[in-house]
Amino acid sequence: MEVNLNIHQDIIDRCIDGERGAYYELYKLYSKAMFNVSLRIIGRNDEAEDVLQEAFISAFNHIKSFKGSSTFGAWLKRIVVNKAISHVKKNKLDVVNIDEHPVDDISDDDQEEVIYDVEGVKLAINKLPEGYRVVFSLYLLEGYDHKEIAEILNITESTSKSQYNRAKKKLKEILKEEVAYETRGQRSS
Repeated sequence: MEVNLNIHQDIIDRCIDGERGAYYELYKLYSKAMFNVSLRIIGRNDEAEDVLQEAFISAFNHIKSFKGSSTFGAWLKRIVVNKAISHVKKNKLDVVNIDEHPVDDISDDDQEEVIYDVEGVKLAINKLPEGYRVVFSLYLLEGYDHKEIAEILNITESTSKSQYNRAKKKLKEILKEEVAYETRGQRSS
C-alpha cells in the first residue's frame, strides 16, 4: 500500500498537467514558509524574495521530476536552500577557515538566564556576519548537520562547526547589547 505524503497532491497533479491556476495555488500555499527559509539564509528581504522567485520558477519547470517520495514542501525547501546558498556563494560567502584561525573557547557554563522575544532574536540573527548566519541557519533552523553543511558550502566540517560556534557567541553578544541598550533607554525615559 503506497502512502501519499502530499495533502496537496491534486494541485501538484494539476501543475504537472500545466494548469496555470494551480501554479498560483501552490505558490500561495508555500511562498511564506519558503520565503522565511530563504530569508534566514540570505538575511536581506529583497534578495530573499528574488531567490524565492527563482526557486519557484525552477520548481515549476521541474515539477514533473517530483516523484512524491518526500513531501512537496521538503522537495521545494531543498530547491530554496540550494538557490539561497548559490546566491550567497555567488556573492562571496565570507567564511573564516578554522585552519587559519583557532577556535575560540566557547563555553555554555556561563549562561545567563535572559528571555528574548522572537523578533529580537530574528533581528539579531540578521546582524550576524554572512558566513556565521548561513551556517547557523542551516544547522539550527534548517536541520542540516555539519557534514552536510560542509558539502553544501564546500568547506570543511570543522570550519562549519567553528562558524556555528562563533555565530552562537556573536549572537549572544548582539542580544546582550540589545538588552543593555533597551535597559539604558528605559532608564532615561
